[in-house]
Amino acid sequence: MSKPPPLAPPMPTELADRTRALTLELVSWPSVTGTADEAAFAPRLAALLAEHSYFRQHPAHLAVRPIAGDRLGRANVLALVKGSGQRTVLLTGHFDVVPVDEYGDLAPLAGKPEELARRLIERLRASGTYPMALRDLESGAFMPGRGALDMKSGVAAGIAVLEQFAAGGGAGNLLLVATPDEENQSAGMRAAVPEIAAFAAMHDLHLELAINLDATCDTGDGRKGQVVAMGSIGKLLLSAFVVGTDAHASQPLDGVNGAYLAAELVSALEFAPELGELTQGELATPPATLGLRDLKAGYTVTTPSRVWVFWNVMSHRRPATEVFAIARGLAAKAMVTAHERLARRAKSTGAAVSMTAAWQAIPIMTFADLQATAAARDQSYLVGFHARALELAGRDDLDFPSRSRALIEFAWDASGLSGPAVVLAIGSLPYPALTLEADQADLRTLLLSTAAQVGLDTDTRIGAISWFPGISDMSFLKPGPATDLAFIASNTPLWGSTIIWPEPEAALAHLPVINIGPWGRDYHHWLERVHVGYAFGVLPRLLAATCHAVLMRP
Repeated sequence: MSKPPPLAPPMPTELADRTRALTLELVSWPSVTGTADEAAFAPRLAALLAEHSYFRQHPAHLAVRPIAGDRLGRANVLALVKGSGQRTVLLTGHFDVVPVDEYGDLAPLAGKPEELARRLIERLRASGTYPMALRDLESGAFMPGRGALDMKSGVAAGIAVLEQFAAGGGAGNLLLVATPDEENQSAGMRAAVPEIAAFAAMHDLHLELAINLDATCDTGDGRKGQVVAMGSIGKLLLSAFVVGTDAHASQPLDGVNGAYLAAELVSALEFAPELGELTQGELATPPATLGLRDLKAGYTVTTPSRVWVFWNVMSHRRPATEVFAIARGLAAKAMVTAHERLARRAKSTGAAVSMTAAWQAIPIMTFADLQATAAARDQSYLVGFHARALELAGRDDLDFPSRSRALIEFAWDASGLSGPAVVLAIGSLPYPALTLEADQADLRTLLLSTAAQVGLDTDTRIGAISWFPGISDMSFLKPGPATDLAFIASNTPLWGSTIIWPEPEAALAHLPVINIGPWGRDYHHWLERVHVGYAFGVLPRLLAATCHAVLMRP
């Protein structure tokens, strides 16, 4: 394995020291998604910001905006520092973190990076496991702790730059927006979009650039993590409601085993190259199966008639219509394979075994197709569907895919159709992809030249990629084309109930969105750790230089 990268050159600057101190403080505040701690974080952060002399003098520039209808009472924080003119750079990041349970008996130390580092080193030395993590922590080049990487060090860098800007004044404005719930449903950013537009109008701001502060992972020397991402990858949670016809296990070919159909479907779609997307050397990774279960209530000696399965499908530029067309083709081939394989096996038994005709020509439909069929059969269907959707939207015990599956079952039962069949849908919140376009070439050149100069100043190689590789709140700052969103809406059972999509905001319509954040290893893991030299020494300088370059450009 490669040696851990060295720390960046010592930078005992106020900016670096402040970023480190803020990171330690923010990590010490628990904020697991969906908890009271997460709800308490926004007012706590606002109180920290309010201590700065700028916000004491300009209290109207600091706001806590509750998320409407949020049962936890969570809120977004908006902090504006005004210089001169209208030009404004938006800095944004989330403050929620994933649970700390996997730390085991070290969970009480998840928010205490320095003590946690000592205990982790002791444990890893004793166990002989995770040699890279041990080397990283022994070197002092990395800081552990829940949220240290994802992404409180990024938020800390944004605050440090905001404070520095407030002290120096000058041309332009900086707006910091800190959000909850990125790790689950992006409720914070979806609610923040209209708030940002309204705040910009209230304070006469023109948004020139949005910089997300999220983290990247790199198991090598840092070159893949030390990057400016010119946009973000997109994601659909492609789902399939697979319907068979049940039969006794002693005569399974008298029916159509839904579990077997689902198995062939999983085989066809798992890491299917057709659903990956390679663009300019960057890969939107082909799908992996994230969930698979039959819907029988318990054990019986009958084959499953209904099965639920879903996958993450990533994209750069591919629209949802094309994703569905490819998936539909792969599903159709999988059903042919299922029929042919079972026919060969039936024949090879040597007995007179016949297959039901239902094994042939198994239809593949979309959720929009199913909705149309159910609505045509019963004029009152849509009223019942919407009532059921609103009921499920209030079920905190059900995740998005489970609610989606329940609605597809409702539609199937109302349609009058009989199996077998496969219904393709989108089972959760869609994340549109975005990147700087051709008409923003001048901005890209400016960002690259700024990163190159900071790299020279800090003896750090800073690269560039077109798409941030992780799912992020960036997607909601600039939603995708209306035509694609219309197709997504018609094939997303939760649309309009659980999923309330923000209306397009004119103030954000042409806003370029990029990511500049920390890097490290193993986020969402008990060995989550951030590279301290980059996060505290290089990142805030890169952010400050980028903001200055954008605000001062001709």
